[in-house]
Amino acid sequence: MLDLGYNTMLVATGATLLGISAGVTGTFLYLRKRALVSDAISHATLPGIGLAFILMVAFGGDGRNLAGLLAGSALSAWLGLLAVQWLSRRTRLAEDAAIGAVLSVFFGFGVVLLTVIQTMEAGRQAGLDSLLLGSTAGMLRGDALLIAAGGALTLALVAILRRPMEMVAFDEAHAAAMGLNVPRVDLATMALVLAVTVVGLKIVGLILIVALLIIPPVAARFWSDRTGRVALLAGAFGGLAGMAGALVSASAPALPTGPVIVLTAFALFAVSLFFAPARGVAAKLIERRRFRERVHLRQGLLALAQGQPIYEAYTLRLLVRDGLARPDGVATQDGAGRAAKALRDERRWAEARAMPAHEAVSQRYDGLTEIETMLTPDQIADLDGRIGGPRGVA
Repeated sequence: MLDLGYNTMLVATGATLLGISAGVTGTFLYLRKRALVSDAISHATLPGIGLAFILMVAFGGDGRNLAGLLAGSALSAWLGLLAVQWLSRRTRLAEDAAIGAVLSVFFGFGVVLLTVIQTMEAGRQAGLDSLLLGSTAGMLRGDALLIAAGGALTLALVAILRRPMEMVAFDEAHAAAMGLNVPRVDLATMALVLAVTVVGLKIVGLILIVALLIIPPVAARFWSDRTGRVALLAGAFGGLAGMAGALVSASAPALPTGPVIVLTAFALFAVSLFFAPARGVAAKLIERRRFRERVHLRQGLLALAQGQPIYEAYTLRLLVRDGLARPDGVATQDGAGRAAKALRDERRWAEARAMPAHEAVSQRYDGLTEIETMLTPDQIADLDGRIGGPRGVA
């Protein structure tokens, strides 16, 4: 990083902190099932950017001052958020319809303002279009420090508000019963999303900031079921995407920083999608294959116990692999014992289904689970007495 220059180090540091704060904040937005709200907030920043530029120029200031532009975008996005909440709560519009209306109206107004700015003498070199997709080429030290400080502050606020946001995300009714003001918690969550959106305009842009808020939490969800771990992993993925994207963009100047950061985040999502140990596609394929093998082995053992020929080549191959049968379909000594046990278990379950005392446990039986893990030895002995034969024989 240091070899790429001082400016690159600043940009990478700011992008890393932005990615961490966006990933952690986006976790609660994702759990609340309000990912589209971030899209409305990001698009609602555009009118504020245009109006802030016009006002700063009108008062003789530099219209490209980042702090002024971020303040204008924050105010505009806040108004857009309030408009979404008012429309979804005070009218018959569903939340997605309210989001679509606010998004399109605010973004359209912003595009009109950008067009007007281009006709101004001071606006021809404004470069405000760079805030659509992000641009770090002209980032100054003060800009990078402002972005880093904003990301760190947002992260600290998320840590403070984590508990109420988590309660509202999982059970809104329970949170209200516990005395939490659900609308205020939602508003606080959206305010944090707004802060991340405004801070990330310079690096990722208002169009792509949604990806940095949503992709890291979605990727992290493949790795854990616990909220705290998902938030930490989302922050790590977002920070890694921000740093890697900034460094790759700096090493190849023709590549824009924002899109590279988003593509890096998507690469992390793709890895999580396919290779996460419990929820990934590869893990599910392995689990499905193992389940299929268990079904075929069970059916093969029942066929051996009843003296039936095994017509399925895959079933016979599995029995031979596990040493339960010879290639000609004749059971080995171990296979004969396992086959007798499988057939006896089927008879035990058939008897258990007819008994009211075992009705509940019989409904949970999937045909593969060992009976010893679901019934006690006394219950198994009782079933053996009913079906005949030695009691409790394994």
